[in-house]
This record gives sequence, structure tokens and C-alpha cells, in this order.
Amino acid sequence: MSTSPPPLPLYRHAVVDRYFLEHRAKVLDLAAFLDRVDRAKPDAADSNRDFRLDSLRGAIALLLDGEPERAKRVLDLMSDPSTEPIAAAPMKGATGAWDGFKPASARDGETG
Repeated sequence: MSTSPPPLPLYRHAVVDRYFLEHRAKVLDLAAFLDRVDRAKPDAADSNRDFRLDSLRGAIALLLDGEPERAKRVLDLMSDPSTEPIAAAPMKGATGAWDGFKPASARDGETG
């Protein structure tokens, strides 16, 4: 049995054969996470939309739009585009999403 990697690029069916089950599990995990969020009891923090969930939903929309470079566009959507350093970090850890993200519905209403 050969241990060398397959020649690249792979044919589409070979990519699906190789990676489908792994990514099926990731989609199911994402669906379960969103179900848990929906079932969770609201608390005081629910008075505002959560930028992380908005960002995740925006990323899902990008996955489904059929346009190329989905990974780059999702990373860009979830990343802070600023280039200037801030004086102090607002918290100790990373959030995984940019807190300035606005969903398309909020951006559509903007005039400037």
C-alpha cells in the first residue's frame, strides 16, 4: 500500500469521497449548537444581539451563496479589519468573531 499523497488536484468525486463524512459531522455539530442556543433561557445579556451569532449566521450565508473563495470571505467576515492598535484589550481572551460585524439586514438600512 502506498503512503504517498494522491496527485493534486483531486477529482471532485475523490474530494467528496475523502472528506464528506468529516464535514457532515461538522454541519451536524453546528446545527446542534444553534439548537442549543435556541433552546437556552434568555438572560439580561439577550437584550442586544450577540455579534458572534450574527457573524456565524453571516458566515453560513456566505457558504451558501455559491461564490468562490468561501474560506477567505468567511475569515474576512469574522476578522477585525482595523489596522490601528487599541490602547487596551477589552477582555483577556479572543472571541473568534469581530464585534463590529453587522448582519446584512442591519447594513441594508444604513445610508452612510
